[in-house]
Amino acid sequence: MEKPKRASWSGSVAFVLAAAASAIGLGNLWRFPYLAARYGGGVFIAVYLALSLTLGFTLLITEIAIGRYSRQSQLTAFRALGHPRWNFLGVLSTIVPLFILPYYNVIGGWVIKYFTAYLKLVAGGGGLENPQGFFDSFITAPWDPFVCMAIFTAVSCAVIVMGVKNGIEKANLVMMPILLLMAVGLAVYVALLPGAGEGIRFYLIPDFSSCDNLGKVILGAMGQMFYSLSLAMGIMITYGSYMRRCDSVPKASVRIVAADTFVAILSGFMIIPVVVMFAAKSGGGRAAIDAGPGLMFVTLPKVFASLGAAGAWVGFLFFVLVLFAAFTSAISMTEACVAAVCDFFHIRRNAAVSAVMLWTVVLGSLSAFGYGRWAVFKPFGLPALDFFDSSMNVLTPIVAALICAFVGWVLHPKRILAECQRDGSAVGFRLFYAVMVKFVAPLLVLAILISEICRIFNIGGWRI
Repeated sequence: MEKPKRASWSGSVAFVLAAAASAIGLGNLWRFPYLAARYGGGVFIAVYLALSLTLGFTLLITEIAIGRYSRQSQLTAFRALGHPRWNFLGVLSTIVPLFILPYYNVIGGWVIKYFTAYLKLVAGGGGLENPQGFFDSFITAPWDPFVCMAIFTAVSCAVIVMGVKNGIEKANLVMMPILLLMAVGLAVYVALLPGAGEGIRFYLIPDFSSCDNLGKVILGAMGQMFYSLSLAMGIMITYGSYMRRCDSVPKASVRIVAADTFVAILSGFMIIPVVVMFAAKSGGGRAAIDAGPGLMFVTLPKVFASLGAAGAWVGFLFFVLVLFAAFTSAISMTEACVAAVCDFFHIRRNAAVSAVMLWTVVLGSLSAFGYGRWAVFKPFGLPALDFFDSSMNVLTPIVAALICAFVGWVLHPKRILAECQRDGSAVGFRLFYAVMVKFVAPLLVLAILISEICRIFNIGGWRI
């Protein structure tokens, strides 16, 4: 069978939009704000910025350059680089999105449920009077979580079927500007609310008393940056394989980091001030601010309800924004899986999308039913969704560390730097990149791995 011609982005802007859309997901909109609130506000933000511009930039250009040089997805890229013995790394890089995508789509289904609930609310209906009860009844319902997950998966796959330019690129061209406009609009609205100043100060002013352990702050920021940028998931290798030779890898990487960081920090302006105001009114204190994953689906609906008549509209716009962010990240993970299937089996895109869609729905059903009809299925004592999440949080740092070892000591950094110069631009960070990818990045990524293992097994109180 004749190998199909490799798809490509229409230009650098399209690539940056697609990669930034992948990075800007659910993690930016709920995890960054509550980590910033937990770890000293401005202290966490400063550490996050420093790590994004060093470790994040290093890992990002590495994956993009591997993809563009090989013109392959992550599954076959390492063989294409001339090192077939390292192809196991491509297999590991493919396992990550294959196992993250199903449970991520379950959470995407939750977002669809809340989007429709707030749509009903702004139309004059009800149903969100008791946010905790609403959430619990939904995730334990016999079929609702599965149906919502299936709808979310079908929409994501429909975009993928249309291809790189006509599907992914055009979808991001619509969703990303709307997402950014809504994020800015909500942040401005929240900032103008009476009493928002206290929450903004809480968010931005460094509070060293609440981050007595700098190691936890660094690890928390590093973990957030790592997963926020879609690193070690095969996504950036796949997206890089569609990048034109004449476009600059370093410039694109800086823009992706900037866009991702901008939305992450902006999400704090949308969420932290209103949560602080709600905590002051309700007496919830730190519990409302440190709500963790429950912040989006339980705490924020309570906060929106406290805003009065405007709360329904604020909640609706917020979940439209969240839905777009969820879709853009799910689309990128789906594409990484589909591209791997296409490159390995040399089959058409439609067939690969069908296979990935079937896999996602079947494996996702474990997480969709994990709090309801299949709640008895608890590998290692965890609900299915939590089990898959914890497993992938361990595997991704392993993959990232191995990629650094491969590039630093087998492939050699000069191969990546040469790819960065392919467009004719000068590269002024040769020494920095070599030191980062060979020594600093592997150690930092291993620190993330160790902290994640300690978190899972509650060792030494290192719960990031």
